[in-house]
Amino acid sequence: MIEPIGNQYVVARPVYSANAFGEEHKKKLRHHKTLLDHLKVCCSCSTQKAKRIALSLLPIASWLPAYKVKEWLLSDIVSGISTGLVAVLQGLAFALLANVPPRYGLYAAFFPLLIYFFLGTSRHISVGPFPVLSMMVGAVVARVASEDSVSVDTSNSSLSSNDSLLEERQIMVATTVTVLTGLIQLVLGVLRFGFVVVYLSESLISAFTTAAAVHVLVSQLKFMLQLTVPSFTDPFSIFKVLQSVFSQIEKTNIADLVTSLIILFIVFVFKEINQRYKTKLPVPIPIELIMTVIATGVSYGFDFEHRFNVSVVGEMRSGFEPPTTPDMQIFQDTIGDCFSIAIVGFSVAFSVASVYSLKYDYPLDGSQELIALGLCNIFTGSFRGFAGSTALSRSGVQESTGGKTQVAGLLSAVILLIVVVAIGFLLEPLQRSVLAALALGNLKGMLMQFAEVGRLWRKDKYDCLIWIMTFIFAIVLGLGLGLAASVGFQLLTIVFRTQFPKCSTLANIGRSNIYKNKKDYSDMYEPEGVKIFRCPSPIYFANINFFKQKLIDAVGFSPLRILRKRNKALKKIRKLQKQGLLQVTPKGFICTADGLKDSDEELDNNHIEELDQPINTADLPFQIDWNADLPLNIAVPRISLHSLILDFSAVSFLDVSSMRGLKTILQEFVRIQVDVYIVGTDDDFIEKLARCEFFDNEVKDSIFFLTIHDAVLHILMKKDYSTSKSYSSQEKEMKFDFTINTNGGLRYRECQVPVETKF
Repeated sequence: MIEPIGNQYVVARPVYSANAFGEEHKKKLRHHKTLLDHLKVCCSCSTQKAKRIALSLLPIASWLPAYKVKEWLLSDIVSGISTGLVAVLQGLAFALLANVPPRYGLYAAFFPLLIYFFLGTSRHISVGPFPVLSMMVGAVVARVASEDSVSVDTSNSSLSSNDSLLEERQIMVATTVTVLTGLIQLVLGVLRFGFVVVYLSESLISAFTTAAAVHVLVSQLKFMLQLTVPSFTDPFSIFKVLQSVFSQIEKTNIADLVTSLIILFIVFVFKEINQRYKTKLPVPIPIELIMTVIATGVSYGFDFEHRFNVSVVGEMRSGFEPPTTPDMQIFQDTIGDCFSIAIVGFSVAFSVASVYSLKYDYPLDGSQELIALGLCNIFTGSFRGFAGSTALSRSGVQESTGGKTQVAGLLSAVILLIVVVAIGFLLEPLQRSVLAALALGNLKGMLMQFAEVGRLWRKDKYDCLIWIMTFIFAIVLGLGLGLAASVGFQLLTIVFRTQFPKCSTLANIGRSNIYKNKKDYSDMYEPEGVKIFRCPSPIYFANINFFKQKLIDAVGFSPLRILRKRNKALKKIRKLQKQGLLQVTPKGFICTADGLKDSDEELDNNHIEELDQPINTADLPFQIDWNADLPLNIAVPRISLHSLILDFSAVSFLDVSSMRGLKTILQEFVRIQVDVYIVGTDDDFIEKLARCEFFDNEVKDSIFFLTIHDAVLHILMKKDYSTSKSYSSQEKEMKFDFTINTNGGLRYRECQVPVETKF
């Protein structure tokens, strides 16, 4: 019964052990689902289930009917136009990284936007070319579509024909790799492998996207400086790129460098203005559009291509090219590369999407994202585009310019369509360095996540360590291997947290039923002879020894050491008793022997297993008080502990290996007359122990109690009962004392003895 009294409450109920509670409150019989039951549910069909599946496969059906036209449309229009222009520029720039002509970058930017509009679950990312993914595709293109792989009859073919065949081969490799990448992502999505995203923590995602931004920055240096840098995708690739850049730094085109720096400065300034005055500006200033128009006009008007030898976009054909059929041989040659591209592409897209989903509080579906990206890449590859994901800066533009939904992405596709079919030729004089600068202009937000490290260090050092190591792995090993290493390290930190938990000793606070770490409060009460030990993690094979050591540190002694000392002492006492050399008096033991030499057989540590057995004094006519003085100055450590409570309320599971270790620990305490109680476990925990035959004559199922306070009250009641029984027994035995004669007989003496006598 619970009675509220003001801001306090009074609880009146019996002291419950787990067994007593189970007898008073019978559990209901529940049917646990079998594998067949789960299969029936999966294979069953209903209207609601069909609707749920349809909505999950076509997310647009969920958010489009709820679209707030008056509140969102203008923002989506502005965002779509700004993002569309950035998509045009990045498509052209990232096509160069993929070793294909710039115009194919527009195809790679256009088709994913259409597919993702219907199938994607993120409202803010802009799908399409991603520079690191473009570099990975470019490395495959450079390897497979080398000039040696193009079979050309030089006697009948001109140089331009060779170039044309090489270009066709490059496009074939890029599109085939893209289609296979999409197929892999689609299969993983259908198989619901999106669950792996649960292993991508917020700290990991933040560090991974920051490292990706650094990779993007380095990848654009060769365009800003107009240098010839080969594609690298293996570990340490970022350092190889930097080495290549700095080794030929003297070849830098000053005009490209100056132009790109000016563009970067202006973009950064206006981005800051847009951010600072976003509440006052009706729409963000479309600085990308303005700078593109100005840079194209200046380059064309002053003929930068010929006067300063700058690199420009070049020929831009109008319209789309017909779809192509993938090459099955290339499938076989590049399947390993495609799998890496598929995983990195999904990881980057989901990482960026997670940042915005957390910021704007809406759900993501990892498996549906795999399906959406897979179909995006399949369609893109079929129409001569190359693999994509989401560019960090482009998504940043879509979000920072006010984009609310994927309507902004659809409008971006309209901008791309206009450029592809009508005005693409106007971009021919545009410098490639301008494309690179505009691509980098929106990375400020991602790079500023370095500040996350300081915040995490103050909150959780493990999360901070995950951030740092993820960043290092992604930078040094590349995004593919870096992601795998980061996830592995993150899981390792979980192991560390559970393997080395912060165990504590609890005590009663305020004389209530509340128990806290005794180091944290001053008004603590710890019952005499009782120790309460809390383990805040699962107990399994890797931390059972750590748990045991922490428990020994908490109680202040090793039960196994005490047990061995007592068994050794018992051997000596038993030998003295058999020889008639031991007397028991009110003041303790009296030994009439001058000394006793231990035999090697009795005290040999090679027979250590004998010393680990329970203490058996059945053959002695008296009980030994191990905290009293023993004959011949036999040294046995004294302990004041009589009860140990283990708080397992935070122990979520116990594996078979740790069960054996835990049982051994409990047996050691029981054998030295320390009662052990376990509290806070659920019924499944106890049932699992019973199934694994954990209980026996020493470790019984009666040791479980519902709460710490139940166990403490039980101990106090048991102690009071034992004390009263002991006093009664002593009153009856006041007249008797036993002295052991040399012949082993017993005689009576009228005095009180401090030992319990056996009859």
